[in-house]
Amino acid sequence: MEKMTDKEFPYGKDNKERLPWEHYLSQYEQADPQEIAERLQIVYEPETKRFTLELLGTVYFVTWPDFQVSHKEDSMGCYPLEDVIAAKILVIRYLLNGKYSFSRGEFCTYSEMPWGNVYQKQFHGRCILRLAYGFGNKLKSFQAVMERMGGKKLEFGDLSYEICLTGQYFIRFILWEGDEEFPPSSQILFSNNFPNAFEAEDMAVTGDVTIGMMKALEKSINA
Repeated sequence: MEKMTDKEFPYGKDNKERLPWEHYLSQYEQADPQEIAERLQIVYEPETKRFTLELLGTVYFVTWPDFQVSHKEDSMGCYPLEDVIAAKILVIRYLLNGKYSFSRGEFCTYSEMPWGNVYQKQFHGRCILRLAYGFGNKLKSFQAVMERMGGKKLEFGDLSYEICLTGQYFIRFILWEGDEEFPPSSQILFSNNFPNAFEAEDMAVTGDVTIGMMKALEKSINA
């Protein structure tokens, strides 16, 4: 199994996700697990005191109130919710503040999201450029990674896929291959319901975590 490290997922200095893990864990310990399950429409088992939720193609089990994480056996081979603090903070904030909602089938750029323009520069560097230069000249690797993650192939750019983050929240990754004249480029689109569960800062971390997972899977596939 390819392990990921926190070093692969840098926090922006202006990102609320850098707040201590203990801050969110203390809120989680005081939360009502039944209320969380009903609000997010996920399973909570009082007997085992654990939630069942899906993140980036893997089914995870998260205990309450101590937030211990395990996964259902699958072929993914990479489990950021177990290994990466950024993923843990992203999910615990989703459990505390998110809600279940459907998308209208529309997708938006990061800057089109509420307050997204405030963090657009950071998101561009941390996610857009990282995706472009990480996979823009390696479309076969990108395809293999997306298929491992259960992505749905689209017809945008030179190669594009849609993946499910969790629940009914979807992300589209679009690549344009570089050549002798132009560098590779990319775009990341979010389903229009993201603001119902995630703030702009969370969405930047979503990009970090997802692309970090993609890079880890690439190493695993090519090993």
